[in-house]
Amino acid sequence: MHFVIAGSSGFLGTRLLERLIADGHTTTRLVRRPGRSGESTWDPAAGTVDADVIEEADVVVNLAGSPTMGNPHSKKWATNLRNSRVTSTRTLAEAIAASDRKPAFLAGNAIAYYSDHGNDVVTEATGSLGHNLLTEVSRVWQQAAQPAIDAGARVCILRTTPVLDRRSQPLKAQTLLFKLGLGGPIGKGDQYFPVISTRDWVSAVVFLARHDDISGPVNLCIPEPATNAEFTRALAREVKRPAFFKVPASLVRIAASRMAPEVLGSVRAVPKVLLDAGFEFADPSIRDVLASGLRAI
Repeated sequence: MHFVIAGSSGFLGTRLLERLIADGHTTTRLVRRPGRSGESTWDPAAGTVDADVIEEADVVVNLAGSPTMGNPHSKKWATNLRNSRVTSTRTLAEAIAASDRKPAFLAGNAIAYYSDHGNDVVTEATGSLGHNLLTEVSRVWQQAAQPAIDAGARVCILRTTPVLDRRSQPLKAQTLLFKLGLGGPIGKGDQYFPVISTRDWVSAVVFLARHDDISGPVNLCIPEPATNAEFTRALAREVKRPAFFKVPASLVRIAASRMAPEVLGSVRAVPKVLLDAGFEFADPSIRDVLASGLRAI
């Protein structure tokens, strides 16, 4: 298969690219500089991408976007967070809609789409609540893929949870804090904290690319939801340190500002679409994910 990937230089894009090449697929990386071999120049802000590249693709994957780790008090950061995702998705969706071949579109998104649902189980059929920053960004991010859907292309919305890997955030910072003895539950600790391992995220995306019968939103998360307290105990056990340092919710609201709802909110997400399609997780529980993420090389 021929994959066209936007955002291939990021952590997840790099891991996906490695897997696709190892599996023998052809790849074209969309870049914002003069392209070299295996690359094609595009400008999502201007809405431009090589139509021939899209026409030749079997699958287009969009993982482009500015980092979610940044200054939550900054309006510029928040604007870039939204615009970088919406413009890249819309540019690719419109190019797919205009193509004759209509390649499948795997459009990056976030589990933040749902917002806080407490203890209720969240599947792909669950609605979006509230007006948190990332929730609103995820809504318009998803809407930007609509031109491809309207044109009849197969579109999967990748509602990604935090991917726990010691080489990347948030686990990189969390592991350091826990090793220093500063780990502990956040707020009450009873909020559900959906996550996934790197290898399961990559495998799930490849699985979706191959399954022409799957479209629409797809939750990329472990099938055994864990609370923040359960995550805390599991990570403390992995690094062999106590985790008595409790972070008050009031402090999180001040420090994290508009990102606080993502830390304090509860999303008991399950990957119903993947499970129904027969996808098998290598790391189904929080302990499995942390063991996999901490030994990643």
